Amino acid sequence: MNIYVGNLAREMGEDAIRQIFAAFGEVEKVTIIKDKYTGDSRGFGFVEMPNKDQALAAITGLNGKDHQGRTLNVNEARPRNENRRQARKAPRMRK
Repeated sequence: MNIYVGNLAREMGEDAIRQIFAAFGEVEKVTIIKDKYTGDSRGFGFVEMPNKDQALAAITGLNGKDHQGRTLNVNEARPRNENRRQARKAPRMRK
């Protein structure tokens, strides 16, 4: 199961996130989303856990919890919308 993790401290690394989620079960992959220009963390990422029950336990156990002075936002990740940029743009009015 793919899990969204938001409101991460900017200095938090993949190993630290892996350690937090490993308390609930096997962690397959951790990805922190970074700014494409600076390489700095954007404050959110994704955790892949192969066992759904363990993943749901992690979501329940970590969502809303304080970590490094920040309240974590942990949810099941939604599928990425390929047209997300187009959906945000307002349609142009023609005269």
